[in-house]
Amino acid sequence: MLTEQNLLGQFIRAHREQLTPPEAQSARRRTPGYRREELAEAAGLSTNWLTRLEQGRSHTASVSVLARLAQVLQLNAAERATLFELAGKYDPYPDQQNAPLQPIDEAILKLPEQFNGPCYLLDSYWNALSWNAKAAQLFIGWLDQPHGDRNLLRYTFLNPAAQMLIPNWSARAQRLVAEFRPEYAHHSDTEKMVLFVQQLVSQSPQFSSLWQTHHARYRDGGIRYFNHPTLGNCQFQQINLQVSADSDLKLVCLQPIV
Repeated sequence: MLTEQNLLGQFIRAHREQLTPPEAQSARRRTPGYRREELAEAAGLSTNWLTRLEQGRSHTASVSVLARLAQVLQLNAAERATLFELAGKYDPYPDQQNAPLQPIDEAILKLPEQFNGPCYLLDSYWNALSWNAKAAQLFIGWLDQPHGDRNLLRYTFLNPAAQMLIPNWSARAQRLVAEFRPEYAHHSDTEKMVLFVQQLVSQSPQFSSLWQTHHARYRDGGIRYFNHPTLGNCQFQQINLQVSADSDLKLVCLQPIV
């Protein structure tokens, strides 16, 4: 019987019973999957504690314990997220999987071409991976260059063309840094991300000053203004979409406001 009070225990038990220990693959067993004591030993836990958790007599588990359970139970990304959600815990490393990184699907890279306004796809460092012709037309000095730097933050803070294009540059720069803060926190355990931010801090006094405020906000879209040398003054409604197949990818769509 399913009970709302013990969803975490039921989830762990179900996955325990679906997983067969390697040493038992050729042996006949009375019970399916891992026994409680086998899972407890593999995850470095007490059998008594695991029993209490599965039976709903305990409802708490630390982040490190949940991470070990996710690894032993061989949970995929969605299952791992569900485990932490049911436990009421934040997963600091949601993307730690044993599976090798997969190349980005070509269909995802072509998404900007399907949008009728400027549109581009960003990775976790805010590098533009793909964009459409209208985005290249709008973002002079960034997406219109055949071999230019595709990073949005470096463009904003290191390229004078950005300050000319964005009339409210100071406010937009402040917002961009705050929006990037959660991205940084999510990947702050990687040397590449730390080095990326350190380089920006050393190259741009404006970025360095804003970074030290530690402001953070989600990319929730809104009205965006541009002062383009040929298109004139433009207004767009920005919509940000996260790609479910890869949570590090963001599709930024600009719908013209007439």
